[in-house]
Amino acid sequence: MASGKKGLIVDDATVMRIRLKDILTPQYTIVAEAENGVQALEMYEKFKPDFVTMDISMAEMNGMDALGEILRRFPDAKIVMVSAMGQKLQVYEALGKGAKDFIIKPFDPARVKKAVDRLFE
Repeated sequence: MASGKKGLIVDDATVMRIRLKDILTPQYTIVAEAENGVQALEMYEKFKPDFVTMDISMAEMNGMDALGEILRRFPDAKIVMVSAMGQKLQVYEALGKGAKDFIIKPFDPARVKKAVDRLFE
C-alpha cells in the first residue's frame, strides 16, 4: 500500500540506491536518485521530496555538506542518513545538524522502513 510520500535516494553506489528503492517501494514513491551531494541539491529543488536517504561518504559533495545545505534552504526537510559501519561520529554529527534518523549498511529492510515510517508519525 502506497503512502503517497515521495523520496529521494542519495548514494554514490548504484547497487545501494537499487537496494533502498527495492526496500521502500511500493510503500513510497522514489521520485529521484542522486550519486553525490551536488545532484542531491538539484534533485531536492526539482522534486521537493517528502524524505531523503543521504549517504554520508560521497565524492564531489559529501552527505554531511549536502545535509547542511538542504536544511539551510529547506528547514523542514526530512533526511535519514545512510552510513557504513564505523561512521558513528559522523552519524551523531548529522543528527546534531538536523538529520531525523540514520540507517546502517548493509541494510536491514525492517530498520530502513521503520526509519522512514517514523518521519511521518
